[in-house]
Amino acid sequence: MSITINIYYSGESGNAAAFANEMERSGVADRIRAEEGNLRYDYFIPLGDKDTVLLIDSWKNQQALDIHHASGMMAEIAALREKYDLHMRVERFISDESTGDEKFTRK
Repeated sequence: MSITINIYYSGESGNAAAFANEMERSGVADRIRAEEGNLRYDYFIPLGDKDTVLLIDSWKNQQALDIHHASGMMAEIAALREKYDLHMRVERFISDESTGDEKFTRK
């Protein structure tokens, strides 16, 4: 089982993209990627909404995610969200590890 959290950061005048860029440039994103149990931490900009950035954040299990949430990096992330005046929408998915969709996937 893995946990994936999609976080949609929305702001005005390119603030969401500026936030994601600062997360990358400052090294915070790389530090999160290096945490034990992190499987993915990637930002995307939806084609139809240039004022939103999607973060796909995946973890091995709830314990790894809880340790991340208790880390000092959360204060850094919160400060950057405030700096760029971002609002968030969150979706949470738990993987069932099934492989039934592979017949529809081109590799």
